[in-house]
Amino acid sequence: MLALVRSARRLFKLPAGGTPIVKILFVCTGNICRSPTAEGVARRWLAMAGMDSAVGVDSAGIQGYHAGEAPDPRTQTAALRRGYDLSRLRARKVQPKDYAEFDLLLAMDRDHFHYLRDRAPEGCKHKVRMFMSFAQRHRRDDVPDPYYGGLTGFDAVLDMCEDAVQGLIEEIRPEVERRRQSAV
Repeated sequence: MLALVRSARRLFKLPAGGTPIVKILFVCTGNICRSPTAEGVARRWLAMAGMDSAVGVDSAGIQGYHAGEAPDPRTQTAALRRGYDLSRLRARKVQPKDYAEFDLLLAMDRDHFHYLRDRAPEGCKHKVRMFMSFAQRHRRDDVPDPYYGGLTGFDAVLDMCEDAVQGLIEEIRPEVERRRQSAV
């Protein structure tokens, strides 16, 4: 039974402590470059902040043509150089149920933002935000897609993700604490 629970946690990306009290979905185009990078960065920074058991993270793409695939090898290599292991992540497409399941759906660029907002059910549009709105050092709206560019683009994505994830953690910390207190 314990092996089944561990397997379900890996499959559904749940933290070891059980069901997360805040859930965040990072969204890009194919879920092989930007959004899995943001997910991997968020996992590590949430763990360092002691919030990994309270905050669940996942990533998805607005297109499903890479569904089931691991992140792009260049993404994985750049991430691994900084200590982020993305090898277990698998691409998937955003699903209608994600709007109910997640507290935040964070778009990597304006096209993703409009895609998500246009499809959001009533009462869920407020959950869709721009990922870079949390950044403290990088003053830009979009995380550029490194797929067709050089290797330095993948490092730039990591820089932006590290910045935005730190700001995200600071913004959600009070809500996580509020929900923890109300669960007691």
